Amino acid sequence: MTLSVGELFIALVIIAMVLLVSNALRLWLPWLRRLFLPSSVIGGLLLLLLGPDVIGRFMPTIFTNSPGLFPAYVQESWSALPGLLINVVFAALFIGTAIPGLRTIWLRAGPQVVVGQTMAWGQYVVGLSLALLVLVPIFNMNPMVGALIEIGFEGGHGTAAGMADTFSELGFEEGADLALGLATIGIVSGILIGTVLINIAARRGVVTLEGEQEDPDELMRHDDRPSTEEFSEFKKDLMQEAGTTDPLSLHIGLVGIAIVIGWLLLTALQWIEQVTWARNDGLEILAHVPLFPIAMIGGVIVQLFIMRFNLERHVSTRTISRIAGTALDFTIVSALATLSLTTLGDYIMPFLLLALAGIGWSLFVLIVIAPRVIPENWFERGIGDFGQSMGVTVTGLLLMKMADPKNKSGALESFGYKQLMFEPVVGGGLFTAAALPLIAQFGALSILIFTGILTISWLAFGLLYFGRMVPERGKGRWHKNK
Repeated sequence: MTLSVGELFIALVIIAMVLLVSNALRLWLPWLRRLFLPSSVIGGLLLLLLGPDVIGRFMPTIFTNSPGLFPAYVQESWSALPGLLINVVFAALFIGTAIPGLRTIWLRAGPQVVVGQTMAWGQYVVGLSLALLVLVPIFNMNPMVGALIEIGFEGGHGTAAGMADTFSELGFEEGADLALGLATIGIVSGILIGTVLINIAARRGVVTLEGEQEDPDELMRHDDRPSTEEFSEFKKDLMQEAGTTDPLSLHIGLVGIAIVIGWLLLTALQWIEQVTWARNDGLEILAHVPLFPIAMIGGVIVQLFIMRFNLERHVSTRTISRIAGTALDFTIVSALATLSLTTLGDYIMPFLLLALAGIGWSLFVLIVIAPRVIPENWFERGIGDFGQSMGVTVTGLLLMKMADPKNKSGALESFGYKQLMFEPVVGGGLFTAAALPLIAQFGALSILIFTGILTISWLAFGLLYFGRMVPERGKGRWHKNK
């Protein structure tokens, strides 16, 4: 595929315009706001409706060999964007974020780490079991279908879109569309089911609802609102940076450095693989791993450098967040715009079985496991992990805001700390990226046994360690019940 700069520019402009339209629709249509759907998802679905699989089937062709309202080069551009922009999202994940010691993270977020890890590894167990027992023998599907619940639900739209090339390289092209479809089902059902659970919990006195509920877009804007001290620091930085490169460009440069570091690391690892265990047509795993989880490690290295040389005041968390947020919006819109509805129709029963199995597992962990692992405020903390396991991080934040608007439980801080011990591995991390090549190399049964051992280990540890602890009120940590 060869695209000119002008063609790519037009494709990006269309996405920007659709994001503007989707924001207007959320303002004009109250039912869209009540669904709490992010503007990027709405925009992507709009472009999908205007594309070749929907409106293109019922209207005469405007552009040569391109059904729908958009020329072929626009569709090609959108197909290429997710695999590129997802690197920006993950590279920026930890830049500008203080990285505390492991002991601090564990004291504040240990139980949520256990619940989150149990949910994530269990999604592989459920998905692979379903694949081996039903989807492969009955529907003749690729065994890699067992990884789609974790990729689509826990990983979300960005991860599913970013792994499109991996799906294609391994001969499971339809997997990318199924994963994107699951991501859409996950975010919608996660918000709807989570809202119902919060209201049930309120009626039973498990939580006390106060204040107003916020939608994802407002949530992100609210959380990034600067304090008086931050504004003063911002003015000082402006004075220092007058006449130099624009601060936004500098922050984009930091993200670029993180991506380059990740690319160098991945290239080195792939070279080591080729000259060692992969020689003579041997085992190949890293060759199929996409760049974005390694770019995340590059971001951690950049942040450690910033902290080592006390450069924090030159890095704005809000600016980095805006860069990542914009890249994620464009990733989601372009991925949904090129989603193949034909593929979903061809595999509708496997798709529904995967969706129901994923939803059922997340509900089981929240209702049955979380109360037995989290010593205090289990629902306020667990609902965040439930939301993330069904969609994206913002879904988890949204549900926690709904369950505990004033953050009396401290769930938001614990959830944030948990991400540092969660994101690098699952939910779009290293194992998520390596799951497909691992299944291709070792078989679904071997990976089922491996993920099953990890699921049981995390669950047993949580029940035996945190299940016997009592909270130290007001401190956000726990001690053994003597």
